[in-house]
Order: sequence, then structure tokens, then C-alpha cells
Amino acid sequence: MILNETYTLSNGIAIPKLGLGTWFIEDNKAAQAVRDAVDLGYRHIDTAQAYGNEAGVGEGVRSCGVQRDDIYVTTKLAAEVKSYKEAVASIDDSLVTMGLDYADLMIIHSPQPWMEFAGDDRYHEGNLEAWRALEEALAAGKLRAIGVSNFERGDIENILGGCSVKPMVNQVLAHISNTPFDLIDYCEEQGILVEAYSPVGHGELLKNPAIQEYAAKYGVSVPQLCIRYVLQLGLLALPKTANPAHMKNNAELDFEISATDMEALKTMETIKDYGEASVFPVYGGKL
Repeated sequence: MILNETYTLSNGIAIPKLGLGTWFIEDNKAAQAVRDAVDLGYRHIDTAQAYGNEAGVGEGVRSCGVQRDDIYVTTKLAAEVKSYKEAVASIDDSLVTMGLDYADLMIIHSPQPWMEFAGDDRYHEGNLEAWRALEEALAAGKLRAIGVSNFERGDIENILGGCSVKPMVNQVLAHISNTPFDLIDYCEEQGILVEAYSPVGHGELLKNPAIQEYAAKYGVSVPQLCIRYVLQLGLLALPKTANPAHMKNNAELDFEISATDMEALKTMETIKDYGEASVFPVYGGKL
């Protein structure tokens, strides 16, 4: 069962291969979403300061009936935090907001503030300052692992050139029709686990006839096919949903995509339209 399977980070910490993403889940609904997920066997919950639901996620973790040490909680340092002092305060704020003594993983949400995403300024100095704060929080036991998100190769090289602890994960947009293979290969060379957010393309892949055909071939749903795809690439999958039926379906992955079909899926035409979500920087838009 995929919910029982883990990857091992570079520091030896086990991390569940399938997690629950919580972007767009309102704070007052997040606790129940976490409890529903845990009831189904999920043990990895992903949130962020930017999601505005850390309090609800923390409440769900505390009230789910499973021991804290058995739940893997990820949160993210806001993309706008690019100084050591701000980062130290933000790390502590997240723990207070969640009501947790520690987070299992904290990552820098973006190398640049969202309003400047994909711009020329890569904020190298600011990211090194934020990283130093994460390293100190790791040493202090406030965090069990640290990493980055939306970082390109140059952004990672900047961290590697001035860090004491290498990033353990890089969480990026990765799905059928949009898979950053060069970046994934580089991260793997550096011992960095790649986590795939939006493995179903923010829902847009549900509308893709070719992907629908592949899903039908295996007798599975489109989300199941998409999640299986990123897992077979050796990535961690973070589908997001507050619907228990969808959570259950997303975790029923007792099939394998053939090598031939994987090659076809890897070369599928790149998606260019993320619907209403296209406004968000990670999907190519500008806030």
C-alpha cells in the first residue's frame, strides 16, 4: 500500500511517498481534511505560511488520534522572507500557529517573492540568509529536515555554495505533460529528493483526452494515473484535496504503468493552459 511506503532523505529521515496537499483548503476546513486523511492512512501533510491554513492543519494533526511522531508535517517559509532575522521569526511563528513543537520539514517556498517570480533577480543573498535560519532551526530540533521549492539549478547551486547542510528536498511543479527532467536529474545527482506538487496539473489533466485514454487502459482514474506517473519517476506526490473520496482514490495505486506507456507520457505535449489557476506565478501567470 503506497501510504505505507517512504523515501529516505539525505539525513536518514523517512518521508512518506504520498502526501496530502492543502493549498486552497480554507483554514476552518483544514483540520477536518487532515483528520479525514489520517483516518484513511495518510501520514504526510503539506501546508505553507502562504496557504493561510497552518492553524487548521496543526489542529488536525493534534486532534487526529495518531501520535505526533507518526505524522510527517511539512510547511514552507513565505517566499517574501529573504532575511535571516525575518526567517528566524517566521519559523517560530509557524510552530506557534500550528501548535506544534517541531515541523518535520520546512522549505523556502520560492527563490523569489511571488510578485517577482521568474524575474531576473534570483535573491541569492536573501536565500542564503533564509537558509542559515533553517539550518539553525534544524540544529535546535525545531525542524527535522529542510529544503526548497520552485528552485532552479542556479538557485540550488547558490545554496550549495554557502551552506553547512544541503537541501534535502526540492518541491516543484511536475506532472504528465510538464516534467522538468533536467532539474530532476540534477537534484538526484545532489541527493535532493524531488517532490511533485500539482501532479494532476491543478485539475486540468482531468480534461485531457489522451490522458483519459491511458487511465481507461489501466482501469483507473486520471488522478491515479497521474500520481502513479510521478511516483514511478522516483518523485514524491502531493495531490491536494479536501474530499475524502478523492483522498481514498488517490491512494489506491496498486497498478504499474508499463515502460512503453511511461515513455509516451514523458513526451506528451506540454500543457499551456491551467485554466483559472493560470494567474498564479507557478503556472506562468503574474499576480
